[in-house]
Amino acid sequence: MPPANRHNPRRVKSSTSDYSVTEFLAEFPDDAACLEHLWRTRHAPDGEHAHCPKCDAVKIFKRYETKQQRQSWTCTACGHHLHPTAGTIFHRSSTSLRLWFHAMYLMTSTRCGISAKQLERELGVHYKTAWRMFNKIRNHLMAEPDPAPSLRGKVEVDETSWGGKARRKMTFSEAARFREAKPTVLGMVERGGRVRARVIASRRGEPLSGAVRANVNPESILYTDDWMAYKPLAREFADHRVINHSAGLYVKGDIYTNTIEGFFGNLKTGMRGTYKFVSRKWLQSYLDEYAWRHNHRHTGQRSMFHALVKEAAGQ
Repeated sequence: MPPANRHNPRRVKSSTSDYSVTEFLAEFPDDAACLEHLWRTRHAPDGEHAHCPKCDAVKIFKRYETKQQRQSWTCTACGHHLHPTAGTIFHRSSTSLRLWFHAMYLMTSTRCGISAKQLERELGVHYKTAWRMFNKIRNHLMAEPDPAPSLRGKVEVDETSWGGKARRKMTFSEAARFREAKPTVLGMVERGGRVRARVIASRRGEPLSGAVRANVNPESILYTDDWMAYKPLAREFADHRVINHSAGLYVKGDIYTNTIEGFFGNLKTGMRGTYKFVSRKWLQSYLDEYAWRHNHRHTGQRSMFHALVKEAAGQ
């Protein structure tokens, strides 16, 4: 057996992981450990002193065993209760806090996502429970804030259709109508930085140009292909550089859209393999999940997991 990593005896030296399932289970073995982590993250970094809203001062809080098994700490001065799960996605959930944490761990341990059906098998919960957990994690923890900071610098923009392939050969006009009937996804990425993906109503006119304006800083340099809908944007940004895909060109110096096309490739491969089918109604939340994972790709899995926990705690 290969020698263990000296920083963590649970992982071999050759492992590229920085947060194995064994480490996760050791850090969060039960509900009490998860609740304690939320308490320290939200209220009391030292586990004991927290601001009491009733006393309007920092006081000592203790957790007392009760028949109701309350998830709360009590101010020793006035008896006021603080609940670490209040106002979070865990509040009043009948699902174990430990299972919530495990679901977040699983969502950050894969590059291509994990289906609710797989979560059902991993955690031993009902499918409806797994689906509800995933929905809340995606929509509340992985979605960007509104308004989100604009993309800056050199920004590649491209659009693609989402959906299945035609089952028969089509004429050019039929193929165009088939493509227009499918949801359109607009992707925007800073070179070396953040990516953002939005479902838009059309790849033409204002739906496309309006989405670019809403997400890209006007001082940025746009890199697009030669699709006609991008032309009106040239005068609204610092520069607009176009790679002529129609002429068979894909790279000309620093003019290309390979970064956003690579993101689309990973997105489609991952979603087809993991989810098989995603409806138009839920497509944006899945895009947010893949964008969130891409934007945290350099931080490591441990940081990704704890970023989700911090977001859940409202920090």
